[in-house]
Amino acid sequence: MRWENLTVGTRHDRPADAALFGADAVTTRTFDTPEFAGITFHEIRARSILNRVPGASRMPFEWTVNPYRGCTHACVYCFARRTHSYLDLDTGIGFDTQIVVKVNAPELLRRQLASPRWQGEHVAMGTNVDCYQRAEGRYRLMPGILSALRDRANPFSILTKGTLILRDLDLLRQSAEVTDVGVSVSVGFTDTELWRTVEPGTPAPQRRLDVVRTLTDHGIGCGVLMAPVIPFLGDDPAQLRATVRAVAAAGATSVTPLALHLRPGAREWFMAWLGQHHPHLVRRYERLYADGAYAPKWYQRRITRQVHELAEEYGIGPTRAGTPRRIRPPAAAEEPAAAGPTQLTLL
Repeated sequence: MRWENLTVGTRHDRPADAALFGADAVTTRTFDTPEFAGITFHEIRARSILNRVPGASRMPFEWTVNPYRGCTHACVYCFARRTHSYLDLDTGIGFDTQIVVKVNAPELLRRQLASPRWQGEHVAMGTNVDCYQRAEGRYRLMPGILSALRDRANPFSILTKGTLILRDLDLLRQSAEVTDVGVSVSVGFTDTELWRTVEPGTPAPQRRLDVVRTLTDHGIGCGVLMAPVIPFLGDDPAQLRATVRAVAAAGATSVTPLALHLRPGAREWFMAWLGQHHPHLVRRYERLYADGAYAPKWYQRRITRQVHELAEEYGIGPTRAGTPRRIRPPAAAEEPAAAGPTQLTLL
């Protein structure tokens, strides 16, 4: 694997020592338990954990923390699949089963947050791969990460499909007492048959909505990112209504729709899945996504309008995509941060 190629930039514009970790720091493990059957973990000691979001991104934050690469959720549409090609791993099965674990993430984050160059900017988590995927149950990196953010009163947000976030409920509540905390759960649809094939490693949609309900009941307002809305499979008006109705019943503070987008790496894997499970839709997808990774504007606008109308009907208001819930004014900023590694973004 090309561990040394995980650089902050391209080869020609970065020094030779710019890799995020060296090959000599990698420990590969497998675990003889049913939940990790067929999964290989590559434990590394990262050199940086705060990642700068590309300037051209439409996201309303500049920094992310990603303790894992690859994801056992195995969502066939996951845009982050391309990142595995940087390691000479395939973006299909490899992304689902070869998981990179940054075992020093909590201690490294604590050190970077204490740097005089850090200004206390908002930190987003779960925007690349899920920080509460199954691996987190074994490695328990998030409690240390949340503690580091809490202790610096640093604002943060989390996007997840994982129910394991409830393990850290006390830390979330403690953090919300001193800084801005935003939590969103991703639920694109409630169709169980679609879920079983397109998101095979995730908790069921209803279990995710139970997370929304529990967080809300404990004073942590939780929004739902209704993503992705999958053309011709999850965008029927009746399906949209059922999903928004369930989101409202769970007590979500907001619902934000996002139509499926298919970037390189994800596109090939998704289209192969589509050809196997829904071959009659292949030509329709080729036409719909003929101009690039994103569905046409007319389609995106239609989905957004329908979901927002349903949200109003069921008493929940839409928010701008990616906007964290504001609990209280952010803590006083410290000093600027040095440029960190760049990552792909959700939108």
